[in-house]
Amino acid sequence: MQIEPLIAVKDVAASSQFYQQLLGCESAHGGDEYEMLTFEGKLLLQLHRQDTHEHPGLWNPEIPPGNGVILWFRTYDFEASVAKVRTLSPEIVTEPHINPNAQQHEIWFRDPDGYLVVISDHMGDAKA
Repeated sequence: MQIEPLIAVKDVAASSQFYQQLLGCESAHGGDEYEMLTFEGKLLLQLHRQDTHEHPGLWNPEIPPGNGVILWFRTYDFEASVAKVRTLSPEIVTEPHINPNAQQHEIWFRDPDGYLVVISDHMGDAKA
C-alpha cells in the first residue's frame, strides 16, 4: 500500500510550479483542473482545482484550505531544501530548528493555498 494524497487548490498550474520548484518533482499530467506530481517515477502529490464539481465533497468553502492537513516531506539535503523554501517566499510558520522529540531538522511553512507543509531530514533515524 502507498499513499497518494490529493489536495484542493485554487490554481493548479501555480501550485504545480510551487511544488515542482520546492520538491524537484515533475508534472505527469498537467492541466487547469488536475495535476499529478511525480518524483523518480512515483506519484508524490495530486492537485485538484477546488471549484470543479466532478468530485462532490472534495472542497468545503466554509472550511479554510489545509485545515487539519499537514503535508510532510523528508529530504536527504535539508539545507538545500530550506534554500528552495526561501526562494519561494512562503509564510514561514516555524523557522528551521531541531525537533527535540523527533531528533530531526524541520522547517514549517504554508503553501500558496494555506496548507501547512513541513520539510524534515533523517537526522534522528538510525539509517535513512
